[in-house]
Amino acid sequence: MRFVTFETADGQLRPGFLSADGGDVVDVRHADAPEWARGLPATLLEWTGMGLSDIADRLARSDYPPSTRRPVGSVRLAAPLPRPGKVVGAAFNFHDALRERNMEPPAEPVLFIKSGRTVIGPGEAVRLHPEVGNVTYEAELGVVIGRTALRVAPEDAMDYVAGYVIVNDVSATDMVRADKGFVRGKNQPTFCPVGPWLATPDELSDPHALPITLHLDDVLRQQGTTADLVFDIPALIAHASRQMPLDPGDIIATGTPAGVAVSHDPPAWLRPGAVMRVTLPGLGTLHTPVIKDC
Repeated sequence: MRFVTFETADGQLRPGFLSADGGDVVDVRHADAPEWARGLPATLLEWTGMGLSDIADRLARSDYPPSTRRPVGSVRLAAPLPRPGKVVGAAFNFHDALRERNMEPPAEPVLFIKSGRTVIGPGEAVRLHPEVGNVTYEAELGVVIGRTALRVAPEDAMDYVAGYVIVNDVSATDMVRADKGFVRGKNQPTFCPVGPWLATPDELSDPHALPITLHLDDVLRQQGTTADLVFDIPALIAHASRQMPLDPGDIIATGTPAGVAVSHDPPAWLRPGAVMRVTLPGLGTLHTPVIKDC
């Protein structure tokens, strides 16, 4: 099932899901929805900790009258998880990106943290402040954690996955270089577009064989596949959960393929007026404009 968070007519954010054909958003908390569905918590973050696949199974077996459905084009989709606790990123985790930089693979995953406050949804703008310097896009597969994970073994790690999302790990390259670390460069406001939906694991045939593309102003800038990960999803979950507890709704951004801004000649830094488009099969396309932040 493809879960979304959408804005109601009165400006409230509400969880729902896409119809099988993708044409409608189904409002499961609508007055005409089944009583049990109306009783679900008010956020998709809360659903994530309850077992999204179980909720999806029950939702799929229920009936929803036309009054509970709205054409997807008529609603504003927010980030599926508008305020996750944290986003755990994996740096240097694609073989093609390492070859592009003449780097050897790291001996173990290199992780950093993005605040949940950096997350924005489909169509929301990345804001570039003049003091931030050169900024790049980074198209990634995001793994959503479904239950608290601490010191998880790799062979058990996939049991902790609630679903998958597109993540664009926008990064201030100048800050990362100046600091020789990730905190400032990864945590500027609006630097984590996520969406357009959260797909349960059954929606993807193999998360380790997903094509990833990013277009900047209709120019293809990144083209890779999750088959090229240095550390796969179980390895990332296991390693991260040895460093910190992973909570329901946390997102692991699994790394980005070759083609980030600095690799092009001239560099393809983000500029106000640009539009990014990230596509992963089964997870849709995430559109993100870029504007100036005064």
